[in-house]
Amino acid sequence: MSDEFRQVLGQYPTGVTIVTGVPDSDGEAPAMVIGSFGSVSLDPPLVMFLPGKGSSTWPDIEAGGHFGVSVLGAGHDAVADDLFTKTGEHYTNHAWTTTASGAPVLTEALAWLDCTISDVHEAGDHWIVVGAVDALGMSAEGPVKPLVFWQGKYL
Repeated sequence: MSDEFRQVLGQYPTGVTIVTGVPDSDGEAPAMVIGSFGSVSLDPPLVMFLPGKGSSTWPDIEAGGHFGVSVLGAGHDAVADDLFTKTGEHYTNHAWTTTASGAPVLTEALAWLDCTISDVHEAGDHWIVVGAVDALGMSAEGPVKPLVFWQGKYL
């Protein structure tokens, strides 16, 4: 059923975000591409994302207690691809700024958020991570199309 489940849910488009953590003692900030990101509450402002339990990046983000979110726009395919390859070139190939918590956010992202991890819930083969929004903003000017993932590819 998992193949069919993936195919059926592939009919639903998702936005593409980058979730980053605060740098570790070596100065390395963990980062992961996330399509399962969304708003949870307006009052208080809460967001969520769903890292897989097998993720090697999520424990590093969790250890820092904070995370940054960069909402990617059309044309940011290369940023997401650099993160998927895990070469570490995502920080050298693209411009980043640092949030108050220390988590990097993409300078040219459509929007960004700086969050404190408030809850983590187990859900099948993923975690549901809820973050309290500490700061946020929009980097892009005017209406810009988001980067969308649909049927296994970027739109």
